[in-house]
Amino acid sequence: MKRDIKETDYFPKFIGIVLIAIDYVLATWFGLIIYKFVVYNGSFPWYINFLIADIFATVLIFLFSCLSKNASIYDPYWSVQPIILLACYIFRPEAKFFPPPSNLTIYLFCIICFWGFRLTINWAYTFKDLNTQDWRYTMLKNKTGKFYPFVNFFGIHLVPTLIVYTCTLPALFAAVNSNRQMNVFSFLFGLVSIGAVFLQGIADYQMHKFRKEKSQNPENPDYQFMQRGLWKYSRHPNYLAEILMWWGIALSVVCAMPEYWFSILGAVLNTCLFLFISIPMADKRQSQKEGFEEYKERTRMLLPLRRFK
Repeated sequence: MKRDIKETDYFPKFIGIVLIAIDYVLATWFGLIIYKFVVYNGSFPWYINFLIADIFATVLIFLFSCLSKNASIYDPYWSVQPIILLACYIFRPEAKFFPPPSNLTIYLFCIICFWGFRLTINWAYTFKDLNTQDWRYTMLKNKTGKFYPFVNFFGIHLVPTLIVYTCTLPALFAAVNSNRQMNVFSFLFGLVSIGAVFLQGIADYQMHKFRKEKSQNPENPDYQFMQRGLWKYSRHPNYLAEILMWWGIALSVVCAMPEYWFSILGAVLNTCLFLFISIPMADKRQSQKEGFEEYKERTRMLLPLRRFK
């Protein structure tokens, strides 16, 4: 259940964020060690080396979440991982011997940092303490029982890591090909991603305001469903923004580097994640409330457009 943060909640909230930040620093350090090890001892392509390091960092985050008995420790990894991956390549020690990043790489890196910082700040705002876990993970734990450790590792940690890694690959491909510059279409699709960040920010702000008012009026039927602002026309405008974000990044790269058309795979997987897992899960939970079918009938799933009968 969502609740307002009281003054007495600030200390456990602060301690929790500090401990998670330490976990992430250690995971990043561990990932860098693994990356150097596989580069020195292996003959894999650079993107496989990055993936291996990313997976090992995820394993460490998983161990931290098991120790704390809270899978929500993984939540900020979604928004932190792409920034770290790009920064590690762009600012790698040997980069000084190569041409500087292209304007396309700088453009995409700035967009991803903008997206990642905003999403991470939103997570920190909603974070309560290390004893509070996302309702979805608790539901999965109750449903899967003794199989939960496998669901926790593969479903909650590893699969999202693989999806967001493939979403970040187009920007990494652009960074590797430093001689390829941005064109007008790349710029325009980048604007789609920037617009998606603003769209998500507005949706999150509206939802935070609604939940605060709802906590003060728990018996008011007007607060059964969020039906204000963007949420008046879309049940999941924040998910729409996340989908648009990565389509913008992928198509921005494809327009400048058509031979990397396959890099849209990340955007496709990300879209499938929301359409077939996240949205059905959220709607199923909402369906337990009275009046959901009427609400669903008058409110589109994603596009914030008025529905005419």
